[in-house]
Amino acid sequence: MCFILNYLGANVIGYSLKQNSHDNFDFYKTINWKKKIKDNKDKLVKSINNNVRSSTKKLNPILRAIVGKNIDVVLRNLTFSEKRISNDIKKTISSAVANAENNFQYDIDKLIVKEAYCGKKIVMKRFRPRAKGKASPILKPYSSVTIILSESKKMENHGTKS
Repeated sequence: MCFILNYLGANVIGYSLKQNSHDNFDFYKTINWKKKIKDNKDKLVKSINNNVRSSTKKLNPILRAIVGKNIDVVLRNLTFSEKRISNDIKKTISSAVANAENNFQYDIDKLIVKEAYCGKKIVMKRFRPRAKGKASPILKPYSSVTIILSESKKMENHGTKS
């Protein structure tokens, strides 16, 4: 049973009755968020790779280098990169390109990397035996990589500016 008290565009604030342990009814404040439907002209294609076996410190320079570039250039650069983690990033980008082609019918030649970022996940902790009965920790961090693609809209050039 819900009594709606106030309607404010994006959310509904109300109170609901719930029965407590003493067979009495108590009021509980509830907030229901209503999703706004936006006519999004710039559809974004997202691909997330969870549990990449690398730290964010090693991923960030590679991800910063690919933002704003064309997909062909990015895949070529990652293919010839000497970093071990570049293969996982390349797989994530390939998945995002497949999503763009199949779900949104985008032209692959016009895709660019709009955003690329990573976040921390779990850290596996192991220990290494050391001298005098001590142990030192070994940290094995995991990260998540998110790639967001969009279709580039190039303006037509009408001659030179001079």
